[in-house]
Amino acid sequence: MGNPAWVVKKVIPRRDYTLLLTFEDGKHGIYDFRPDLSRPIFRKQQNIDFFMQAKVLYGTVVWPDDSDIAPEHLYEKSIPINRNVLMC
Repeated sequence: MGNPAWVVKKVIPRRDYTLLLTFEDGKHGIYDFRPDLSRPIFRKQQNIDFFMQAKVLYGTVVWPDDSDIAPEHLYEKSIPINRNVLMC
């Protein structure tokens, strides 16, 4: 049996506090992280250089301080985009 559709396969953090995401099922989406910046757990992400260190680990997006965001949430809340946007 394969991974759930919401497993994150690739992330590209952008300087406007959005994440370009590719999921297990091939869906591509953009997630606006700005509303999350007010949450105490994501205080370090307010520093754009820290935010830009986002990477995929264990099927979700994580940062060097081990903070992460639920992949199901990313999948549900990301806005679908054309995969060609990921080439930019």
